Amino acid sequence: MNKYKGIHFEISERKILLRVFDVISVLFSLYVVGIVFKFNYFNISTTNFYWTIVLGLYLNILGAVFEMYNLQVASNQFQINRSIILTASTTVLIYLLTPIYTPELPSNRIQILFFFLAILLALFLWRFFYVKFLASHRFLKKVILICDKNQVKELVDGLENADPHYKVMGYVNSDSENSISATKPDLKKIAIDELDFFVKENSVSEIVIASQKTDGITVNLYNQLIHLLENGYIIREYTQVYETITQRIPVQYVSRDFYRYFPFSRSNQNHLYLLVVRILEVLISLVGLSLGILLLPLIFIGNILGNRGELFYHQERIGKNGKIFQIVKFRTMVKNAEKEGAVFATVNDSRITPFGKFLRKSRIDEFPQFLNILNGEMAVIGPRPERPFFVNEIAQVMPFYETRHVIKPGLTGWAQVNYAYGETINDSLIKLQYDLYYIKHRSIFLDINIMFKTFSTVLFYRGQ
Repeated sequence: MNKYKGIHFEISERKILLRVFDVISVLFSLYVVGIVFKFNYFNISTTNFYWTIVLGLYLNILGAVFEMYNLQVASNQFQINRSIILTASTTVLIYLLTPIYTPELPSNRIQILFFFLAILLALFLWRFFYVKFLASHRFLKKVILICDKNQVKELVDGLENADPHYKVMGYVNSDSENSISATKPDLKKIAIDELDFFVKENSVSEIVIASQKTDGITVNLYNQLIHLLENGYIIREYTQVYETITQRIPVQYVSRDFYRYFPFSRSNQNHLYLLVVRILEVLISLVGLSLGILLLPLIFIGNILGNRGELFYHQERIGKNGKIFQIVKFRTMVKNAEKEGAVFATVNDSRITPFGKFLRKSRIDEFPQFLNILNGEMAVIGPRPERPFFVNEIAQVMPFYETRHVIKPGLTGWAQVNYAYGETINDSLIKLQYDLYYIKHRSIFLDINIMFKTFSTVLFYRGQ
């Protein structure tokens, strides 16, 4: 019997499990605290059931914002601890500040401390149990790949690195030429006639098809797959699996078959969505510029002492439909930083001054870009605008790169909140995958998610 055999939960089922037990653990903790410490602020009863509903909604919404339901974060004890602290703190704060839907503030302030600690400890204990006893043992997802021999290692690594709960048990060779040896020798090669037996014997829950050669899916293999499908087994295409796990578009696996990714999000043509977004962009820009004006004297002094150059920095960038515009930023580099030619900025770039590093980390250097947003050259959320030199260079080696220009570039974006820094062409490929995912799935919910993650980036001084 295979040692990995156990309970298998789909990704959506794991997320539901986390959401439900987050609420259950918190309510149980509050109930126990109420009995032991005579805690009167939050009482669960039929007359105030809406208090419980509101608390559950706050936990789920804020937990999503702070990545409590990101399965990679949820499986890492260090990362989930940070998310728990943020979620518990924000939930308690908002719950206390909305007494219309929640209990009135207690006269005894120690009750607030009990309330916070009950939620915090409940989430800590439940998520510790999840990491130690569930995520590492019960949620292994066993799959089989249908692919060409020369793809095996790259495809397996792509799945298992994206989600540690994925376990590729073997592969069926779909390469009709049968000329290249497997590049992952520890992975079992499954004969087509043995596929049905292997799936049942090893409790495989999903078959992933990654072959790009239609002649590799023979009649025999096709019939085997149909038989498994009829018996309730899940069969999915590799790029769909990869996109679901990583929230990126896997352009490196599909050559130039871009039709696989149409249609893009309907929000890109939804006039109501675009109007609401534009109104919000104007309001956000006015607030941002007002804050920038308040900080301007300090930035001006810091620039004189630390940067010793012009306060504002202008640079050509590529906008929507490939139109070039001038982006405006506060200076963060020494004068004549590119006298030897344009190069990617790096994490510890010697051209960035100490004061410029502070501006970048805090994202203050980007405040002047609210002018670009007001002018309609940029959006608050979208792919970061790149320089023409780099666009031309990257587009020659990377399919679909100029697809980023079908919407306005943004001050922040899905790639910026999910990927640390772009120093190389390979980094640009990963950021492109995130950008295309945003273009494909653009929505109010995704925009809100990006805004909260951007706020966390600023709050924790993680700017680039």
